[in-house]
Formats: sequence, C-alpha cells, structure tokens
Amino acid sequence: MNSENDNSGHALHAVAGQGDDPADPVSPLSSPFDDLNQKIIRLLREDGRAAYDIIGQQLGVSGGTVRNRVARMREAGMLRIVAVVDPVAVDYETDAMLGIKTAPGVTPAAVAQRLDPHPSVVYVMWVSGRFDLLVEIVCDEEAQLAVFLHEHIHGQPDIAHVEVMNRIGMFKNQFLLKHHVP
Repeated sequence: MNSENDNSGHALHAVAGQGDDPADPVSPLSSPFDDLNQKIIRLLREDGRAAYDIIGQQLGVSGGTVRNRVARMREAGMLRIVAVVDPVAVDYETDAMLGIKTAPGVTPAAVAQRLDPHPSVVYVMWVSGRFDLLVEIVCDEEAQLAVFLHEHIHGQPDIAHVEVMNRIGMFKNQFLLKHHVP
C-alpha cells in the first residue's frame, strides 16, 4: 500500500495498480482525472521545468506530493514531460503543410507511420474532407523541402495526390502551448 500526505496531515492511501474500478489498473494518485493531478498537469503545461516546490506552493501541497504525483503519472504512462519547439520561433527557412490523399486501399495511419520517423515532419493529423492527412514539414532551407518531397512524397505508391501549401506569413500561432486549458 502506498501513502502520501496532503497538507491537512491526512494520509492518502492507494493500493499500487488499483484505481476506483478493480478492473482499472490505474491508481487514483496517478489518474489524470484526479483534481490535484489536473492542476499539476495544467501548471506543467505552462512550464514543464517548474520546480515541484513552486508548483506545490501554488497548489497548497508539498513539493514532495507534487514529485510523487508526477512520478506516478509518468510510471502509469499518463504523463510525459517533453520539450516542444515551435518551428516558427526557431526561424526555419521554410515550412509547408501537405494535404495528402492516400492511394486506394491505403490507410491514413499507414502513410502517417511511414512519414513519422522523418525529422522534417513535425505534425501529422488524420482529417476529414478532401484530404486524408495534413502533414507539416519544416526545413532549414528550401532545397531540403524539395528533397523531402522528391524522396518521400511524390511518386510514392501509398499517396494518390498531394497539395503542397507553403507558408507565406503567420497571423496566429498558438502551437501546442495551450495556456488556458480548463
């Protein structure tokens, strides 16, 4: 049995590997649906490098409580803390959005899986409408974009059609950093 103290001195108990539902292997202390965990996640979204003591002060709990909660969520595979680089902020020379229509009999997931390992690919979304996938490519120079398109897009048997949309200007870029998440 694991225990963790909150600020009131009460011990919070959870049996490792069990949540509210005995069939659910997630501890309530590692659940992203727990109120304290949601608050911790919200603060980490704003600053993934924030000190646990500072987060704890903001939430009225100890830094150790925050550290334990983050560790449990990470161990449960429910939280990953990563660096997110905004491609526009680092001044890539060129970026383009590709609207891809997959070839008959090819799933969008198969094309997404093939493109995923390439470092120039920063965004892949399965969409409805005239395209099956939207894929964002960022490159240090235009020649790299041309090489990527030649080697990985044009003439590939899993792609029926592609529309390449180069960025001309940026009016808003909220990227993935949502500061006002409920």
